[in-house]
Amino acid sequence: MAPSDKEALDRLREAIAGLDRSLLELLRRRMELATEVGRVKAAAGAAVVVRDAEDRVLTRAREHAEACGVSPDVMEEIFHAIMRGSVERQHRVGVEARRRRGGRVLVLGGGGAMGGWFCGFLELVGHTVEAADPAWGPLDRAPGRYRSLAEVPDLDAYDFVVVAAPLARTGEVVDEVAARHPQGVVVEIASIKAAGEAALARAAAGGVTVSALHPMFGPGKSPYEPLTFVLACREEPERERRRIEPLLAHPYTRIVAVPFAHHDRLMGWLLGLAHLTGMLFGAALAGSGLDASELRACASTTFTRQAATSLSVLGEDPALYLDIQRLNPHRDEVYGATRAALDELVALVSAGDLEGFRATLAAARRILTSEA
Repeated sequence: MAPSDKEALDRLREAIAGLDRSLLELLRRRMELATEVGRVKAAAGAAVVVRDAEDRVLTRAREHAEACGVSPDVMEEIFHAIMRGSVERQHRVGVEARRRRGGRVLVLGGGGAMGGWFCGFLELVGHTVEAADPAWGPLDRAPGRYRSLAEVPDLDAYDFVVVAAPLARTGEVVDEVAARHPQGVVVEIASIKAAGEAALARAAAGGVTVSALHPMFGPGKSPYEPLTFVLACREEPERERRRIEPLLAHPYTRIVAVPFAHHDRLMGWLLGLAHLTGMLFGAALAGSGLDASELRACASTTFTRQAATSLSVLGEDPALYLDIQRLNPHRDEVYGATRAALDELVALVSAGDLEGFRATLAAARRILTSEA
């Protein structure tokens, strides 16, 4: 690079740095305004997220994309991030106001990844949260932190008891809680409901109010993004929804009610198949004999996306993911369909059957896109 070119680049970079400083100052002022909006909303008890207002901001962003020389999608992504920052700022401002309206919650398994997520999320919602976990045994005692359920003096003090135990132990922990006949709602969050179904039935028969909730995300999920919870209903869905809504009172929460008996079959496809394909992708590559650095260097867009999805599965707790496969009573249905789909594709490719191949891909596309 010629010296004159380097000098020109240095000047341009300094100009950009100056504009960045100006943008950061504007963002700081925007967040201050968001703080004031949060105070007004908290005082009025209004929702933090107003979809119409967000849509107007995103529409303005897309309309100005061409003038900025970028695509509407890029501009929308930028303003999505800014709005998430505003929502987070407003949430923080309203924490104390929400806490005055919140309840009291005990999280069993609060030292685990998902239990810890629930502790933080429920505090953000405005609840007073305490927790118990055997992993805290060697630690000093602290207010609201217990080493076992037996140490918790009064379960009736809690509006909700959230069971965030390992999947295979969910039923056992529900039994332990139900034996003390708490007045609040016992909420288990297992990914597979069959493991705790008998315990839930025993608890309900004994007069304990129970809910079977399933967060459709892992412990790395930001609470400032859409949060889908599946509610596996043993009773009338609207009654169960009304019961659980005070626990999850958050603007990004979406509760989807399904029949309890249908939950595990649905998760066999939503979790079991998705995890299985990610594991198969990595396992097949591991047996290929190819060099990992060569794969990365030559990776196509499709490979890169699939690899990222696969890594998100392979980086999770193997014990949990084994239980999600092993404990789902519908896994054989999923495995059978997977084998059949592979066999069909292999046959179509071997025969060079374009029409059959096209029809198979069209059917696969319809289930993923809801095409008519």
